[in-house]
Amino acid sequence: MRIETEELAGGVTLRLLARGDVDAMCAAYVANRRHLQPWEPVRPESFFTAAGQSQRVHGLLRQFAEGTALPLVLVAEDGRIAGAATLSGISRGPFLSAHLGYWIAADRQNRGLASAAVERMCRLARDTVGLHRIEASTLVHNTGSQRVLAKCGFEPIGLAPSYLHIDGAWRDCRLFQRILHDRAPAL
Repeated sequence: MRIETEELAGGVTLRLLARGDVDAMCAAYVANRRHLQPWEPVRPESFFTAAGQSQRVHGLLRQFAEGTALPLVLVAEDGRIAGAATLSGISRGPFLSAHLGYWIAADRQNRGLASAAVERMCRLARDTVGLHRIEASTLVHNTGSQRVLAKCGFEPIGLAPSYLHIDGAWRDCRLFQRILHDRAPAL
C-alpha cells in the first residue's frame, strides 16, 4: 500500500511511520510525556528510550505490513515529530472498520493539525484501505478531541463505562464513528 506524504499546515507533513523515526519518536515522547500522560496508558520507563521506541516502531510497521494498522506521523519542518495518527485493529470482511487514535505535541496545539490529520486519515481509510467505518474514543472530559471528531464528521454512538485503562485507572469514554461509504464489501 502506497501512502503519499501530505502537507497539513504550517510546514507540518503527514507521512507513513518509518524505521528511521525511532530517535525522533523517542524525543517526541520524552518532550510530551507530561502533556500526554492524562490521555494515555501508564508507560514503563523503557517506552521513553530508543530501545523501547525501536520495539514499538517495528511492531507498528509489522502490523502495517500485515494490513492491520496504518501508522502515520506528523513531522515538523525541522524534522521533529509533531504528533501521530494511527488506524489500528483494521478489520476486513463484513465489518471493514478500524479504530483511530491520534495525538499532537504540546507546542503544536490549536493550529488545526489534529483536524487536518484526522480528515486525511478518513480519506486514506476510505480510498486507500477501503474501509466502511472508523471508530474513535475519547475520555468523557476530553472536549478538545470531541470537537476535532465532530468537525471531521464523526457522530457520537454511546458511552462506554470503564472502557480504557488510562493514566492508572479504568476510564469512561465517549465513542464516535464516521461512516465513510455505503458500498458492499468485496467478496
